[in-house]
This record gives sequence, C-alpha cells and structure tokens, in this order.
Amino acid sequence: MPRGHEPGSHRDDAPAAHRETPMTEGIALLAPRAPDAPLAWSRGVPIDARRFLADVGAQAALLDGTAPVVNLCANRYRFAVVLAAAWTRGAPTLLPPNALPDTLSRLQAAWPGLVLASDGADGAACALPRLLLAPSALAAGARAEAATDGRAAAPVDLPALDPALPAACLFTSGSTGEPQPHVKRWGALVRNARAGAERLAALAGLPDLAGVTIVATVPPQHSYGLESSVMIALQGGASFDAARPFYPADIVAALARAPRPRALVTTPFHLRTLLQAGLDLPPVDFVLSATAPLSPGLAREAESRFGAPMLEIYGSTETCQVASRRTAHEETWRTFGELQVHAERAPGAAGVERFWASGGHLEAPTPLADVLQLDDSRHFRLLGRANDIIQVAGRRSSLAHLDYHLHSLPGVRDGAFWLPEDVPDAVVRTTVFVVAPGVEAAALLAGLRARVEPAFLPRRIVFVDALPRAATGKLSAQALAELARAHGDAHER
Repeated sequence: MPRGHEPGSHRDDAPAAHRETPMTEGIALLAPRAPDAPLAWSRGVPIDARRFLADVGAQAALLDGTAPVVNLCANRYRFAVVLAAAWTRGAPTLLPPNALPDTLSRLQAAWPGLVLASDGADGAACALPRLLLAPSALAAGARAEAATDGRAAAPVDLPALDPALPAACLFTSGSTGEPQPHVKRWGALVRNARAGAERLAALAGLPDLAGVTIVATVPPQHSYGLESSVMIALQGGASFDAARPFYPADIVAALARAPRPRALVTTPFHLRTLLQAGLDLPPVDFVLSATAPLSPGLAREAESRFGAPMLEIYGSTETCQVASRRTAHEETWRTFGELQVHAERAPGAAGVERFWASGGHLEAPTPLADVLQLDDSRHFRLLGRANDIIQVAGRRSSLAHLDYHLHSLPGVRDGAFWLPEDVPDAVVRTTVFVVAPGVEAAALLAGLRARVEPAFLPRRIVFVDALPRAATGKLSAQALAELARAHGDAHER
C-alpha cells in the first residue's frame, strides 16, 4: 500500500543483493544555499539559514553530551533546531509514534539517559527529564525579528556530520501491530531526501526545489513528515512552514501566506477533508500525498481544484520512500534514484513470493509487506499488502480494496472495514465504521453490494462522528478493535 503501510522488520537473513558503497566523508548539515535564503517560515516571517545555524548552535550548547533525545516539538522549526543540535553533538533522536505516557516510559527503560524536548503539553505526564529549549529558537519567527539583526556579514559555520551517525530512530505507526523501532543513519537520510527532491522538482517543472515553500499537515515525528518537510529543506533546497495546520481553514490560511512556488504535503484523509470543506483553495505548484492509499478520483479532484500536479509516495518506516506515481494519470509506480525492487520465492514448490527493495538510500535489502506486479526492477504495480489480505467464506480480498469502494460512495466522508480475529466455531463477517451524515444504512449497503463480493458485505454498519485516526490519518488495528468493543461488536454464532 502507499507509504506508511509498514512491511515486516528488517531481517538479518536478507538475501545477497546490491549494497551501495557508504559515504565516508562528512556530509554538511545543509545542502549548498545562500545563507540569507529562507529555510523556514513562521507566521509569515522568513527564517534564513544563518539564523537556523545560530539557533542550532545555541541549542547544542544546552544538550548534555550525547544523551539521546526524544523530540516531541510540535512547531516544525523548533523540531528541526533540536534535531540538528542533537546531530551536531552526535546524539541520537527518537521519534515515537505518539506521546502517551506508556510509550515514553518504554523508551526511557530502553534508552538510559533519555531526555525530552517538547514545546507544549506533550510528554508532561511522563517522568523524563525535560530539555531546556534555546530562547532564540523559541522566539524564532516573531514579527519583530523579521529584519536582519546584524549577523548578515558574519561567517557561517556549517557542521559536517558523519554519514554513519544514527541520526533518527523512527517507529512504525502500529497500524499492523506493536510499533517497531528503525534507526536511520545520516547518509541514508540525505540520499533519500535528495532523490525525493529531484523527483518533486521534475514534477513541478522546476530545475530544483530552491525557493519552494512546503506547507505540511503531517507531524515531523512521522517518517514521511520528516522526509518531505524537514529533510527536503535541509538537503533539497526548499523551505518549510513551521506550523502543522489540521483544519481546512488553517490549511488554506497557511498556503495563502506561503510565498510561491509552494506545495502542500498531506495525507488522503487531510486532503479529502479539505476538499469537502468547500473553501476557495490557493493555487499551489504541486501536492504530495502518502501514509494511506490515494484513490484516482480524489487525486483528479485535487489536481483540478489546486491547478497543480499531484504525486503519491509509496514507502514505509523501514524503507523510507521507495517509489512515486502521478495517481490521477497512471497506475505504475517508479522507484526513487537508484533504488530497485525484486522478488524472491522461498525454497520449496509451495514457497511464498516476497518482494524486496535494495540499493539507493537503503543500506541493506529490505523486505516489503506488499504484493507487487513487477514490470522491471524500477517499475511496478501495487496489488495489495500481504498482511492486509482477508478471507471470508473461502473468498479473498484486502481491507484496503474494500475501504477504497466504501470511500467512493456518495455522502461518505470517512470509513473503514474491520474484520474480527478468527474465533473457533464463529461465523466471521466484516463490520463497517463510517462517517456519513444524512446517509441511510440501506443506501450504503446497496452501494457496496454493487461494488464488492457478497461475502465481504458488512454484517453491521456503525455510524460514528469520527474515526480514531492518528495525526497522520492512519487507523491502527488496535484503535479499530477498541472502537468495535466500544460499540458492543461481537461475533455472530
């Protein structure tokens, strides 16, 4: 499935395949850019690269050696300052999928000396020692500081980082089970960001992303948010808006104040909500989507409303971005940079075929959780996630395929199919949770009956005000199971 549908954890028994020669020289924190060029924007005020580097230095001075940092800063600029400061000190950064006390307690037990960086209430209930944020970073973007402050002529000290630095520990979202940690090294993050920037510039018809302003609805703690807002600024020449707008009016306001060329980095959930709000949308130069499947219809509507091309990314926390496609016009995915995909069948006549990604920014061949139809090593079609396949009454389908048809029904704002775990002697049937004000259950069932096989028609349709989606728009298996329990769902016998 498109990016964010995590494959299984990296295995030590990965097949022998292409391994890119690692970078051995230090890689600058920022790709070449003018020191006074904007790297970020805060409430319409530009923050240039010179100011950013000064704030990084001030923040680094407040770090305790190489103690690991869990970075929960909601403001994207402060997040980037803390992140870069930790990197310059050689300290790893942890980016958990949530800020729940239980999650943070588990991290504290696994990472001795862990400190918390937060610019809000996130993490307030945990016992982690709190990192003092540099006052200059906290104040960055205030309107009084829009003008230069006398540093324009000062030399710029650009840190170079070891490519082998374990820069970020990302975690799977938990949409398919317990969140799993995956460490990303600086060199791999850089290669990934540069490949993504090249693809996006080509989409927008630009020579590069210099001067492009990114407005992102995705938190920077998520791998997609990190790659496509912060890293694409540090290593791709773009700049990012410090806010993370969620509601349609806030997204429109953030786009309107961002200078062009500008782009929206979002998710299908946020995009659908925005388009349904009926607001006048500012023109953009491209739109980027990931974390969940994007329907061709939604992609076409987005391109029409924004007057810009839309790109969808396929990837995962384990692999980072793997491939992209312009969903409104094509089914085939094309890999990034020198990355390739291939299939291997397990030994034996009944061996199961698995798909792997290798080369490019990947340090080792990494398994994918999806079933692909390969055109060649750089082009493929996506058939479905391997662990998304369900079987009912001897028939096979995927939950993503069913959700796609549910979202295509008139009046459906959001929705998801759910299948209980198999229970002996139980007749297992799907349940649908749906946000569809004013729509009758009979109309929904009739619409589904015309689109999906009878075996997968829901035994029960539950209308809800909202689905328990995470900030990225994802629905975890645990959240759906808890929603089912809250609505008294049980097996039919």
